Amino acid sequence: MYTKVSAIDVVRVPPERLGDDLRLVVKEMLQDRLEGRMDKKLGMFIAIQDIVDVKDGRIMIGDAGVYYETIFDALVFRPKMQEIVEGAVVEIVEFGAFVEIGPLDGLLHISQITDEYISYDEKGAKLVTKDTSRTLGEGDKVRARIVAISLNERDPGDSKIGLTMRQPGLGKLEWLEADDAEKEEEKKKADAEKAEKAEKKGED
Repeated sequence: MYTKVSAIDVVRVPPERLGDDLRLVVKEMLQDRLEGRMDKKLGMFIAIQDIVDVKDGRIMIGDAGVYYETIFDALVFRPKMQEIVEGAVVEIVEFGAFVEIGPLDGLLHISQITDEYISYDEKGAKLVTKDTSRTLGEGDKVRARIVAISLNERDPGDSKIGLTMRQPGLGKLEWLEADDAEKEEEKKKADAEKAEKAEKKGED
């Protein structure tokens, strides 16, 4: 998800900024150019953190600016295949749900939500399971696994992340809590029955 990376880039400092603090100017230039941008290898730049090193400047004929090769640290968002993520549902559509994962949205296709048949309640803006009548709507928190990634460098907002909840331990957090409570209740019941049988056997 979020990770710190070191990167190298060449920064052009315009002539009117050459008298300012070089590191501050370089950081500002990197922030303006990179923050919010997508790099398929590194991920989406969230924040330029530290300027590690600024090499000697170079000039180009016909350009009054100076170019500096810069090493810097940045915070990036980099989704990984098979990574388990948690997020809130931000939109319900007929074919599934969009889940907020950091700065991007992932698609939870209707076929990847549960093994049950699911219907779309357009008026209520929710998805409803047929057998258990469980619902999934905007604002619900879910835990899912990333199963597909397609990052778009030109338009980061158009990047596509595919999600699934059809695996053990995944699902709407409320459903998982209910399942855990049910399992705990079943365990207590089984333990009680076992203890009762043992007690009767002892009496015999």
